[in-house]
Amino acid sequence: MAKYETTVRGDFSAVLNKITDGILNGSFTASLEDSSDFRSGDARCSVRVFERYSYMGSNRVSLNVTVFQNGGDPIKVSAITSGGSQAMFFKVNTLGEEAFLDKLKEILE
Repeated sequence: MAKYETTVRGDFSAVLNKITDGILNGSFTASLEDSSDFRSGDARCSVRVFERYSYMGSNRVSLNVTVFQNGGDPIKVSAITSGGSQAMFFKVNTLGEEAFLDKLKEILE
């Protein structure tokens, strides 16, 4: 499992669309598995679950992205990957997870 958290500025919807489009266009095996959106007063929270095939690990990995903003505050982004290990008891070969997370970092930086 790999994790990345950052704070960005901008329009909430534009940031969310940039993430979604960037992930889906970044790999022909990437898919948006599910999504959820919440709003309470001035606070917004969106969750996106992506999946893609990892050639390095010969398996599928998932990327869960949460985007949160309260009013005009900066936008918080939290991303966690999973599913990239081939071992039964230990995490081995997590290169696919790291590569998926690196794609998100590239989109946001």
